[in-house]
Amino acid sequence: MFINRLLQHKVCVIFLFVLLFGCQSQRADIPARADYTSVTKALERVITREMEDKQFSAVSIALVDDQEIVWAKGFGMADPDKKTVATAETVYRIASLSKLFTDMSVMQLAESGKIDIDAPITDYLPNFQPQNSFGKRLTLRQIMSHRAGIVREPPVGHYFDPTEPTVAQLVESLNQTALVYEPETRTKYSNAGISVAGFAVEKVAEKPFIQYIQAAILDPIGMTRSAYEPLPEIKKHLAKGYMWTYDGRTFEAPTFQLGMVPAAGMYSTVKDLARFMKVLFNNGEGPGGAILKPETLAKMYEIQYASEEQKSGFGLGFYVNEFEGKRKIGHGGVMYGYATQIAALPDEKLGVVTIITLDAANEVANRINNYAFKLMLAKKEGKVLPEFDQPGSPIPTEVIRKIEGTYVNLKRTVELKEQNGKLFLYSGSIRAELKSIGDTLITDDPLGYGVKIVPQENGGIIYQSESLSRLTLDQPTSIPKHWNGLIGEYGWDHNTLYILEKYGKLYTLIEWFFYYPLEEISRNVYAFPNYGLYHGEKLIFDRDDKGYATQVEAANVVFKRRPAGMDGGATFKIKPLKESEELRKTALAANPPAENRELEADLVDITQLDNTIKLDIRYSSTNNFMSTVFYEQAKAFMQRPAAEALVRVHRDLKKMGYGLLIHDAYRPWYVTKMFWDATPESLKHFVADPQKGSRHNRGCAVDLTLYDLKTGETVDMVATYDEFSDRSFPYYPGGTSQQRWLRKLLRNSMEAEGFEIYQFEWWHFDYETWQKYPISNLTFEGILNQNQQ
Repeated sequence: MFINRLLQHKVCVIFLFVLLFGCQSQRADIPARADYTSVTKALERVITREMEDKQFSAVSIALVDDQEIVWAKGFGMADPDKKTVATAETVYRIASLSKLFTDMSVMQLAESGKIDIDAPITDYLPNFQPQNSFGKRLTLRQIMSHRAGIVREPPVGHYFDPTEPTVAQLVESLNQTALVYEPETRTKYSNAGISVAGFAVEKVAEKPFIQYIQAAILDPIGMTRSAYEPLPEIKKHLAKGYMWTYDGRTFEAPTFQLGMVPAAGMYSTVKDLARFMKVLFNNGEGPGGAILKPETLAKMYEIQYASEEQKSGFGLGFYVNEFEGKRKIGHGGVMYGYATQIAALPDEKLGVVTIITLDAANEVANRINNYAFKLMLAKKEGKVLPEFDQPGSPIPTEVIRKIEGTYVNLKRTVELKEQNGKLFLYSGSIRAELKSIGDTLITDDPLGYGVKIVPQENGGIIYQSESLSRLTLDQPTSIPKHWNGLIGEYGWDHNTLYILEKYGKLYTLIEWFFYYPLEEISRNVYAFPNYGLYHGEKLIFDRDDKGYATQVEAANVVFKRRPAGMDGGATFKIKPLKESEELRKTALAANPPAENRELEADLVDITQLDNTIKLDIRYSSTNNFMSTVFYEQAKAFMQRPAAEALVRVHRDLKKMGYGLLIHDAYRPWYVTKMFWDATPESLKHFVADPQKGSRHNRGCAVDLTLYDLKTGETVDMVATYDEFSDRSFPYYPGGTSQQRWLRKLLRNSMEAEGFEIYQFEWWHFDYETWQKYPISNLTFEGILNQNQQ
C-alpha cells in the first residue's frame, strides 16, 4: 500500500544516509570494548538484516558486562523525515519497563519502613475499593507480582485512552470494577495494578510520583535522559514510532501521554537502561548512592506465590525465568510504535537491552537479546561464537497456491493464507509470516519466529511435531441474526477493536494483533477466552432500538461504535471540493498525458460477449460517491483480451452458482480528472492521479462483484462498492466468514484469468496487459460510433 511503500522507501535510504553521516552518532554511541568486537560484529550483521527484512526504522542496543557498558549503538533513523540518526542516546518510550522502576520505588519505601508490602493496600489508599467478593485483602506484594486479580486496564486512563487523565482519576475509576480472580490464585497481568502501586508511592512519599521517582531512583542512577514525563529535552531526542496492521497499513504512532504513568509512562535510552543494569550488578549501589539493599533486590528476583517446581513467573516487578540453565530476569515493553526488551543474567552479571521503533516487535528484540547472551557467554567460556537463527527466504508463488488452506487435527485449527504474495500462518491468537528454509516453512516476522511447518505429499502438513489434515471448506453459512448488530469496528483510529465472525464463532481482534474467540453468555454479553491479554474478563454490548450496537465495554474499557463504511447497501458519498459542472468544464478542457503504447485500442461491449453478465453502472446515474452523472449510457467496455478473460471468469463462476455484476470498466480520462479534482487529499488513494492515467482509462480495469444466479441478488461483501474506508481493502480482517469467502472467491477467479487486484479496493481488478494500452479519452458514444464504422 502507498503508506507502506513510503515507509519502506524511508527505511531503504536509512542505510545509505547512515554510511554518509554516521560519524555524527559516534559520540553518543559507545564503541565495542576490544574483547567484544567479534560479539558486536555478529550482532551488527543480525540487526542490519532484521531491519532490512522487517522494515524497522530504528534499533538501539546496549550490552553490559558487570560495571561496564561494553557496547551501545543505534542503527537506522530516529526520525526518517528529519534524517535524524538513531544512537545509544536516542530516547524511546519504554512502556512496561516503567514498572520495574515503579516497583523499586515501592521497595525503597518498604526499606525505610514507610510501606509494608504485605499490609492491606487500603492502609495507604483508603479510598481504593474495587469490588472484592473473595474475602482476601489486596496488598502491594500481590499487585507487584500481578497476583492481585485486578483488571488489566482501568476504565479511565487505560492503554487506549487519549485524554491524558491523572493517576488519581485512574485509581478512582477502579472502584467501578470487580476483582477478576481471588488474590494470589492466578497471574493476571495488570497495568491498572502497577498504576495503583505508583499512586501509593505518591501518597506515602507526600510528593507527586513523577518527582519522587526522578529524585529517588533515576537521578541517583545517573539516568540523565530518562523521565516519566515528556520534558523538552526528552521530546527533542525522542524517536518516531510506527504502527502497523494486518490489512497492510503503516502509520506514525500516537504520542499522547498514558494515564497509567507508573505502569508504562517512562522515557529512556539504551545507555540509561544499561546504567540501571550496572546498579543491579552492583547490589543496588548507584553512582549517587544506594538505590536498594542487596537483600531487597534478591527478594525482587524471587518468583512470588510459586510452586516448588516452578522456574518462571513474576517476582516483584521482574519477570524471572531461565536462559540455558542460568537465572534470567527482565521485562518487556509494548507501547504505541515501540518494542523494548531488557534482560539480565544476574549471577553472570551480563545484561542486554534492545529497543525497536515498530509496534509489538518484541519477539525480534527478545531474539536479539538472547543471541547477545549466547555470544557473550561463548566469549567468556572461550567457545566458538554461535550463528543466529537461519534466515528464511520468500516462498515461491506456486508453493503458496498449492499449500494455502485450512488444516486441522483434534487439538487445533490453523490457516495458511496468502496476502500480497506472501504466506501467513494464523494460529492461536496471532498471525505470522511464513518463509522457507529448504522444504520447511518457518514463521519469521515482527510477532514471532520458529514455528515450523512441513508440507506433506498427502496434502496435509506437519505443524511443529503434529500432523494436520487439509480441511475442505464449504461456503460458510449465514451468522445468527443477533450477531448482525454487533459485527463492526469500535474505538479509536490509533487502536481499533474489531468484532467479526470466524469458524462459526464471534471473535474480537484487539490491539491490532490478537484474535480471541468469544464465549456467548447472553445476547449482549460475551467472555474473553481463558488465555491471552484479557482472560477472565467480558465484553458487554449496548444496542439501539434497531438492535445495532452503539458501543462495547470490553474488559472495562468502553469502545464506541466507529462510523466504519456503509451498512445496509448504502452508497458512500463525499462532499466534492468543487461543483460538478466546474469540474467537468476543467476536465474536458484538459488533455491526458501523451503516451506511445504498443497495442491499439480494441474496446468491446462486455455484454455483447455474454449477456448474462449483469451491469450496475453507477456512474451513469447519481448513485455514486459524487452524486453526479458521468456517463451518457450504462455500458461496460474493455479491451478485447481483457473482456474475453472476464467472460471466462463469469462462466467458471456459474458452476458455483454465481455470476459477475459490473459497476465500471473503461472510463474516459476526463472522468478520472473529475474524480481527482473533487476528492479530498486524505481520500485520494481511492482515485487515480490523472497525470499518470488510470488503468480504467486504458480499458483494462474493471470494478465488479458477484450476484447469486438463483436469486439474482447481489451478494453481501464486507464493504459496499466505492466505499472509501478501510473495509474496502482486500485484506480487511473484519466482517463475516461468508463475506470474506465470497471476496476470496471473486479474487481467486479473477487472478486465475490474468487479473490483479488493486491494493485499496476488493472490487477493482486490472488485466495483466494494461501497460501496453494507451490512455483514452473517448466517450461511450465515440466508442460505439467507432465500432460501427
